Amino acid sequence: MSADSGRPARRRASTVLFVVLGLAALAILLGLGTWQVQRLHWKEGLIATIDARIDSAPQPLAAIEARLAEAGDVDYWPVSLAGTFRHEGERHFFATHKGHSGYFVYTPLALDDGRLVLVNRGFVPFDRKDAATRGEGQVEGRQEIAGLARNRVDGKPNSLMPDNDPAKNIFYWKDIDAMAASASVGAPGDYLPFFVDADDAPNPGGLPVGGVTLVDMPNSHLQYAVTWYGLAAALAGVMGVWLWRRWRMPA
Repeated sequence: MSADSGRPARRRASTVLFVVLGLAALAILLGLGTWQVQRLHWKEGLIATIDARIDSAPQPLAAIEARLAEAGDVDYWPVSLAGTFRHEGERHFFATHKGHSGYFVYTPLALDDGRLVLVNRGFVPFDRKDAATRGEGQVEGRQEIAGLARNRVDGKPNSLMPDNDPAKNIFYWKDIDAMAASASVGAPGDYLPFFVDADDAPNPGGLPVGGVTLVDMPNSHLQYAVTWYGLAAALAGVMGVWLWRRWRMPA
């Protein structure tokens, strides 16, 4: 048996292998493109929901609590509330604001009924972390607060994020239980199970700088979908040309 007699079999085997691998790669690329389209629809719905909530009228705290009990989600709902800040319990969350690094100041607000809510009063730079450097902004007496309700975070967002350091009063993710426990104001069970981000109403002395809620959500899923589908189309073209040339080659 000559070497040429086995050539058609090897050719068929290589063709089948090429087609199988090409179709597998094509299926993966199409799957990634479809997943990005699904993410696009999800992101568009999320953005529309947030926009509708933010544009709505502020609701009393009792209405936000009722929403939480019913739906388990109060993120970005405008809320109005009143109480007295317990500045001795302020917690510091590592953050950036308009290109500057520093902290968001979370301060327990004592409500009229004795309960507490952690209010994100806004941003302070690193060198103003110590409340003594911004005493004018440590407002006393009953305060009327307007802002956005924010859901609690039930776990560290990812393993790369540093662990919170309650002993140094530095938090890298919003562990509401640890923040409440380390504040030494009331008991952890006295705190409402969500945060409030204060609006941009100026504080005396200019600090903290309120209105720091990020609502600009990037939406690049359409570009990603076009990329994956484009790669799938290119692969299909390459496969088609290769198979056409293979078919035209003499056996």
